[in-house]
Amino acid sequence: MEEKQNTRLHAIVEGGVQGVGFRFFVQDTANLLGLSGWVRNRWDGTVEVLVEGERGRLEQLLTALRRGPRSAQVMGVNFTWQDYSGEFSGFRVRQTSS
Repeated sequence: MEEKQNTRLHAIVEGGVQGVGFRFFVQDTANLLGLSGWVRNRWDGTVEVLVEGERGRLEQLLTALRRGPRSAQVMGVNFTWQDYSGEFSGFRVRQTSS
């Protein structure tokens, strides 16, 4: 039986991703996948996502980030895999940050 490995994904989404419902799209997708963490706009026009959960589900979220909601124009997703911390409960939209 395959072990379900928890990990952390940190992603920065570039393109026309603010003012198009992108954060709420990410929140809805993360909740459907049972992931925890947060999403926020950044002052440079990108959207930042920090999320934890099962690796396979995070990869599904990453696919969704590359697509975005219909109104978004995703130009790229820069991401890194990090160590799982278990610090989050639920998934939320955070305030804009630099």
